Amino acid sequence: MITKTSIVATLGPASSDLQTIRQLMEAGVRTFRLNFSHGDSDTHRSMLNAVRTASADVPFAVSVMGDLCGPKIRLCPISPDGGLIEPGQTVTIARHLEVGRPDSFSTTLPELIDRVRLGQRILLDDGAIVLQAESKKDDALQCRVLVGGPVRSRKGVNLPDTDLGIPAITPRDWQWVDWAVEHQLDYLALSFVQQADEIRELQQALVRKESPIKVVAKIEKPRAVENLESIVQTSDAVLVARGDLGVEMPPEQVPLIQKRITALCRRFGKPVIVATQVLQSMIENPSPTRAEVSDIANAVMDYADAIMLSGETSVGKYPVQAARVIHQVCGGTEAYLDRLHLPRPPIETDPALKTLSVIARFAAQMLDEIPCALVAVATKTGTTARLLSKARIDVPIVSFCPDERTNRQMGLHYGVIGVYSPFVSTLAEFTEYAEKTVLKHGWAKAGQQILLLPGQDLLSGQDSQAVILHTLQESG
Repeated sequence: MITKTSIVATLGPASSDLQTIRQLMEAGVRTFRLNFSHGDSDTHRSMLNAVRTASADVPFAVSVMGDLCGPKIRLCPISPDGGLIEPGQTVTIARHLEVGRPDSFSTTLPELIDRVRLGQRILLDDGAIVLQAESKKDDALQCRVLVGGPVRSRKGVNLPDTDLGIPAITPRDWQWVDWAVEHQLDYLALSFVQQADEIRELQQALVRKESPIKVVAKIEKPRAVENLESIVQTSDAVLVARGDLGVEMPPEQVPLIQKRITALCRRFGKPVIVATQVLQSMIENPSPTRAEVSDIANAVMDYADAIMLSGETSVGKYPVQAARVIHQVCGGTEAYLDRLHLPRPPIETDPALKTLSVIARFAAQMLDEIPCALVAVATKTGTTARLLSKARIDVPIVSFCPDERTNRQMGLHYGVIGVYSPFVSTLAEFTEYAEKTVLKHGWAKAGQQILLLPGQDLLSGQDSQAVILHTLQESG
């Protein structure tokens, strides 16, 4: 079964070896995430090399996304780690403490003491612990515990009431940007985006470095939701980071924000990833909860392009099983949606892409009437395949491109299989290569029809476009 929803898997101690990475690819993973919040450059280089070694054995291109940590605030070391604090208790956040206690500790942002105002909340460990600022001195902030619990080293700190006024890209992030450019990653995810200018800053830096890396905006702050439309329009892809979003905002709003984001991404033709706690129970258990299965199915129904696994594959006990669950649930949900034949809303695209957008919608309408196994697209930039992806056609899109990076970047797009193609100069050469490839890998059978979109370069007239119905031959 070919699933059209992409799977993004975060690599970590549970999945860094070559065999597990191969199994994840076999389970349907098309994009691997390197989380720069953890591990050093040698660790990430080793995992990247393993992905590239394993990808040589699969017929589709596999992309790699680096995740910049951004201005993430964390607790400094605590001793004893996990010591309890109780509601009503007073705790101190100190500016500089190398090793703190559960009731007196520092954070990785010393300026937090200056920025937080009295009465504002400080959330620890994804909101499991809630503090409220009561008084402050030059080097300490006194807080009352509203919701207590165990205080652990390196846990995240959220400030939902405070405008920190710090940039989304930290000096450490810029070092990882250089690393990503040097190692030719395909995507960079930018954390804690609040406005479109932050996306543009990273995009412009990549242009100056002559890198084709695409930028993924992670939506996890209330201000990002306020500026959502401009962020979606500016970014190359969007990630719904439901973890921090659900801490910074009332959790009952998160499903509605998810639907709004996925609808905007479909409207503007941008791939969208749904992430966080997708299969949280499978970090410890070999099977998912029914609620988790429903959550995945609803993400597909919301028109997510990709579902991302975090701890499930990076540190969980069952990384490959988790990817297989995603594959099965997405496949079943996609088949259900295909039977509904839902209307396809138009995609708002750059005026320069108007013709290609119309052709994509025309191809989708043809497929409603004429049974085809897949669509084969000849492309240099991937644009036609991306537009077809957003048209939500019922069959896979095989994108043939001579550029390796473009092929890999197809890994985030719904229904698209990126395949390396040597340069071809005629329609006949493209048809022959496409036919041999899809038959070889069992994506279609002899006697079935496929739709060919050869592009302008392979047609006689430079202004020509074509959609060709082709029957696969027995001889291949």
